[in-house]
Amino acid sequence: MPIIEVNELRKEFKRLIPKKGPFASIRNLWNTNYSVHTAVNNISFSIGKGELVGYIGPNGAGKSTSIKMLTGILVPTSGDIRVAGLVPFKQRKEHAANIGVVFGQKTQLWWDIPAIESYRVLKTIYRIPNEIYNRNLDMFRELLDLHEFENTPVRQLSLGQRMRADLAAALLHDPEILFLDEPTIGVDVLAKEKLRTFIREINKDRKVTVLLTTHDMTDIEKLCSRVMIIDDGQILYDGSIDQLKNSFGGERTLVIELEDGFDPVGLDLLHTRLVREEGTRIWLSYDKEKISASQLMLELARTHRIRDLSVEEPEIESVVRQIYESGLQRKKGDSHAALLDI
Repeated sequence: MPIIEVNELRKEFKRLIPKKGPFASIRNLWNTNYSVHTAVNNISFSIGKGELVGYIGPNGAGKSTSIKMLTGILVPTSGDIRVAGLVPFKQRKEHAANIGVVFGQKTQLWWDIPAIESYRVLKTIYRIPNEIYNRNLDMFRELLDLHEFENTPVRQLSLGQRMRADLAAALLHDPEILFLDEPTIGVDVLAKEKLRTFIREINKDRKVTVLLTTHDMTDIEKLCSRVMIIDDGQILYDGSIDQLKNSFGGERTLVIELEDGFDPVGLDLLHTRLVREEGTRIWLSYDKEKISASQLMLELARTHRIRDLSVEEPEIESVVRQIYESGLQRKKGDSHAALLDI
């Protein structure tokens, strides 16, 4: 049974169209002329308990607005949301006790006191029993190295340290669901890897359901088994990363180590192009829909002595960039449905 259910969810924002001319500032006091911006446009999806789902899209696509409705911060214009059986904006207290939230550009920790003091305040707010509080804190100290900075005022922490401290704060009360909005933004490589390891562990060991929004495609590839792509307020794709690569990453790269030189004659007939050449090693890009890797290898073996070879899959970042740039969401007819059905 899904732990998150979203059906025809929509969020509109009214924007005042300001009057111009003499006394405009006064006339705007009685201005009722608004434009309507649709941030989330009738999206539907469900997420099962224990899933770790990536939720990605360009800036302004509707990611953060969706997360804010799922966490109860915003009230939907229309549609239905159920998170662990609760309606977020109607049952705020019960819902808040059941979720953890981390916004990469904001913190729930008190700025001028050490992180450990914030944890003690949160322990009281959430009424966390001593046994659970101490157990969780010990685990977070081990996985996130909290002991290195837990007695330091939050304003003195590095961004990576603050994100680790925020993750611990979001999970102190044993929530079933964790919403992560850009948790690795601006964080260095080592801190990112520590955060990823922690997210993976709590999802695997505690079966915490995680919905992750990020612009870092490495986060998605290393953590998520499923990805949803949103743009212009609509979900363009919902499925596995492998399906995404197979459906949109049409080209593959064959890397070949040759015994001698390479003869590029006939590549066009094989639907293949030479991407790069370094000594006896060559990189060939081919369309998997027109020729298979085994067929290409067989054809090349007829004219070349091959020492070694490998096939490189397309990177998730390039595939997603292709979807953004192609403007698939703007096509009419059943193209949008076709994307969802992949």
